[in-house]
Amino acid sequence: MTESESSSTSSVYLSERFARRLRRRRGRERFLRGAGIGAVVIALGMLAVLFTSIVLQGDSAFLQTRIGLDVDVDLETLGVGSAEPESLEEGSYRSLLHQALYDRFGRPDSREARDQLTSMVSSQANHRLRDRVLSNPDLIGQNRRIWLPASSEVDLIAKGAVPRDLAESDRLASDQVLDWMSELRDAGDLKTVFNTDFFTSTDSRKPEVAGIRGAIIGSALMLLVTLVTALPVGLAAAVYLEEFAPKNRWTEIIDLNIRNLAAVPSILFGLLGLAVFVRLFGMPRSTPLVGGLVLALLVLPTIIIAARAAIQAVPPSLREAAEQLGASRMQTTFLTVLPNALPGILTGTIISMAEALGETAPLLMIGMVSFISEMPTDFTDSAAPLPVLVYLWSTSPERGFVEKTAAAILVLLAFLLIMNALAIWLRMRTQRRG
Repeated sequence: MTESESSSTSSVYLSERFARRLRRRRGRERFLRGAGIGAVVIALGMLAVLFTSIVLQGDSAFLQTRIGLDVDVDLETLGVGSAEPESLEEGSYRSLLHQALYDRFGRPDSREARDQLTSMVSSQANHRLRDRVLSNPDLIGQNRRIWLPASSEVDLIAKGAVPRDLAESDRLASDQVLDWMSELRDAGDLKTVFNTDFFTSTDSRKPEVAGIRGAIIGSALMLLVTLVTALPVGLAAAVYLEEFAPKNRWTEIIDLNIRNLAAVPSILFGLLGLAVFVRLFGMPRSTPLVGGLVLALLVLPTIIIAARAAIQAVPPSLREAAEQLGASRMQTTFLTVLPNALPGILTGTIISMAEALGETAPLLMIGMVSFISEMPTDFTDSAAPLPVLVYLWSTSPERGFVEKTAAAILVLLAFLLIMNALAIWLRMRTQRRG
């Protein structure tokens, strides 16, 4: 380059026009960087607000208020003539609880006051008392201190979820009930403990004793059906399309339809399951078997796409090396390609299962929206999975179900985080082995 050309080039870079263009370009870069950072901050802020609101609403659901009563287990009060298990099972345990409350506070004169007093204890407490007496008949004829769950109204006030200084009509508990609660607390007969019922009980019409155990078991059974059904079919389809299918117009059409199915609204899969599994094949509604098959249809395109992407990511040199050593097409696929694609396949499968765990709309279409108080024991028992239980609780009018809904959402989020963490761990572990 001559001296004149070098001087001309330097003058261009030092000109005012070039300096303005450079400043504008750097300004645009700073703007885009700032916009990106701002978007991330806004997203994290909204996520933090959402998570904080759920925690503040649901943390009290992990606590339960219990009332300690001296219960005189008397056959006469029970209304039975013997201590045989058949007779004890038919006894009036509600009368035992009412008598224990009357012994503790005295029997009010008016019926309204008596109803307020007896409503301090959960209406399900008599079943707890019956189970305890049946499991330990030695309680007959004795006076024992028994801790029983309080009603939802008392529970919310005791935990501070409903302020005591609200108007009497707003807190759903009379001033007399507040006085009785204060008397119990001063005597040490009203305490708040960890709510084991939330994890060990099934759904109930009474929010103070409603739990998620049945929903968790139902979700586990349903996901097992989904995994056993969708993974083999999805993996076989991906292997065939990538390794054995001819590259022609028909395979392009199949590939396009698979990608379109991944974007279909989930409720349409529920309609398909209702038409095929329930009406055509006559399978029972509201069961983990049908729910798992419907969710298998939902996640099958995602599994196929993820498996195909993992297979495509395997370097062609590995295939060529295996074929040069004399391996057949089948041996190359199953002994070389699939082991190297395993991290991506596992990750896609687990994320698909997490997607299935959070689905509600397709399950509503096949009738999995009923109130189920029994524990499911197999794939053909009626069940309400955890997302459906969240939906049912969110539509319940009782105030106590507000905190239960938020707590169930926290449990569901915890399962989703665990499944995603498992996907990351399996991917890293299989990659290290490879």
